[in-house]
Parts: sequence; structure tokens; C-alpha cells
Amino acid sequence: MDTGSPSGAGSPSGALGMSGTGTDTPRRAGGAGARADGVTATRTSGAGTDAASGTCSGAGTAPLAGVSSGPAAGTPATGARGRLVAYARLAKFEFVLDYYLSMVVLWTALAGSVRFAPDTLTTLLLFLLGEVGVISAVMALDDVNGIRDGSDRANYLGTGGTPLRPLERKPLLTGALTVNQATRFGYLSLLWGAVFWTAAALAAPERPLWALVVTGLVLFAGFQYSWGLKLSYRGLGEVLIMGCPLVIVVAPYGFVTGHLPAIVLVQAVLFGLWQILVSCYSNTKDISGDAAVGRSTVAVHASARGNLLFIGALSAADLLLTVGASAVGWAPWWFFAALLPEMALRLRQFTSFSRNGDALLARRRGVVAFRTGVAGLVLANLIHFAS
Repeated sequence: MDTGSPSGAGSPSGALGMSGTGTDTPRRAGGAGARADGVTATRTSGAGTDAASGTCSGAGTAPLAGVSSGPAAGTPATGARGRLVAYARLAKFEFVLDYYLSMVVLWTALAGSVRFAPDTLTTLLLFLLGEVGVISAVMALDDVNGIRDGSDRANYLGTGGTPLRPLERKPLLTGALTVNQATRFGYLSLLWGAVFWTAAALAAPERPLWALVVTGLVLFAGFQYSWGLKLSYRGLGEVLIMGCPLVIVVAPYGFVTGHLPAIVLVQAVLFGLWQILVSCYSNTKDISGDAAVGRSTVAVHASARGNLLFIGALSAADLLLTVGASAVGWAPWWFFAALLPEMALRLRQFTSFSRNGDALLARRRGVVAFRTGVAGLVLANLIHFAS
């Protein structure tokens, strides 16, 4: 969920494959780079330079000094189509599709006789509709928070109001939507998600307690990434970024089958790991912006070497779990072979980053590795669960 782009400091939408057109100069990059004094953030991107200075705010509610927290003047969205487009952009709809690949992974992990059963399809459809609502709520409320603490304006507008990144991604900045409209949309989306996840549980052929519990946890905690409890400001951002994608694989699988085999759990953990291995590079890029608004990430608190070791440990965990699952019998012996392309891309991502410190390039490579890995999981499932 958190990669810092395109919402600037710590936006969850970046973890879903979003990449801005500009580049940001962090105060510390990957394996090399010097820390800046305090939390002064200097961001450069093609069109100009934007400096925002401030002090960490603890819960992250204090606006950046010298930066207005109100939306930019603009034309409100009008007409049904205009409003639909504005709300779709608020929900980052075009950028969250990677999350919905969870449904493809778990569906192909079902036995052939179960995949097309009416109660299976009904349960998965209802869960997917709820997932759309929950993710939309996270994105919308994150944008509202970005306006209130000034981070979106700092990361999207340079000195003199010069755009640093495409502003249409931010309907609150362009004035297409108001803060009240976005907040209302966020809460209604959350209600939508709760209703459909409840309906999925009621329609499900199985309702194991663990599936109900983890679904409830995501419903409660997901939207509080940068809203409410502001969990990403309290050091739990990385946990949410990995845990939420993991749950949206295992929970609907549990509702359909009532159990959780090791091979499905392995795939769910990999799905979450692959998301954090996009996010952690964006967190590195956004150290200054995250620190300025009080967001607590490993990249903010660790040294450059410590952050690199953290990313290296996550990358190693990906490779070890993939190979280890085959070695210990959690997955077929050939399972790792289906993920060899993903493993090669993962090694390239980390080794290149450790040499050049280019977090933006590493993030983009992480998105490619994620999608390649999902394709490998689907292929492995179609072979293994063919009968």
C-alpha cells in the first residue's frame, strides 16, 4: 500500500504499480547518499524545484511549513461523466488493478471441480466487489489526508504553483472534487466494502473463524493507513502493505473451501512480499517527504545501509520461500521453476539498486517482477490443480 507515488509522501496507491512522470531527489538513496539536516525536503522534477520544510508532527497532521493545505483553485467536475472520472481518479482505479490479481491467483488455486461451482463464483464476486470498496476508501481518505497535511501540494506543485507531476491524478488538487466530497466518497466506499464482504461471508459455503477474523482486521485497519489511527504514522505501514494483499488471497479461499493448504499460504505470502518489494523502494525515494509529515517507515528511521539490508532481507525471503516451498514439500518440487523469471527479475532489481541507488527504477522493476510472479503462480496452479 505505501510507496509514496503518486500521492507524494507515503501514498498507498504507488504500491500498485503507479509511477510518476517526474523524479524526486531524496535525501538518502539506497546504498549511497547523504542525509539532509532535519526534515527539509527538496524535490526536483523537470519543471522546477519545490522545497518544503517542517518538523515531524507525530501523528502526521501538521501541514508543511509554508505550504497551504487547501486544494488548488480549479474547475469542479460537472456532468455525470465528469464526476465519474473524478471519483475514479480519486480511487486510483486505473492503478489498483494489481490488487485484484489476488482473485485470479486464488481462483486458479481451487480444485477444478470447485472453480465453477455456483456458490464459489457468487462468493468470489461478492468478495471482489467488497474489495473494490475497501481499496477505494483507502485511496480516497489518503488523498484527503494528503491535502490536509500539505504533502500532496508539496509533492505535486513546485514554486509558483508549477506542476511537478500530472495533476489530473489528484482531483482535490485540481479542484475537480472538494475535501467534503472526497471524504464522503471514502466513507461510502468503506460502507460498500463492509456490506459486500458481509454478503460474501453469508453466501459462502464455508465460514471458518480465521477467515472471518482476518477479513474483519483488513476492513478495520486498511482505511486507517493514513486516516483515523494513521497506522503508517505509527510504524505499521509496512505490515499493512504486506498483510492486506496476503489476506485478500487467503480469506476468500477460506470462504470457499474452509481450509488453507500450505501451497496457498505460500502464494499469499509471496503476493504480499511482492507488494512490499515495490513499496520499500518508493519509501526510500520519499524519505524526506515522509519524515516531514511524520510518517514512520523503515527508510525514514534506518541508516542508508540499514535500509539496504532491510530491502535485501525482503528480497532474500522472496527467493528462499520460493525455493524452500519446493524443497520441504509445501509445493510441488517443480514450483520454483514456474517462478524462475520472477526470481531473476528480483535479483536484478536489488543488485542494480544497490549499485546505483535509483529507487524509482527499482520500483518500476518491482512492478514488472510482481506481475511476472503472478503469471508464474497462475501457471503453476493451472498445472497443479488441473484435476
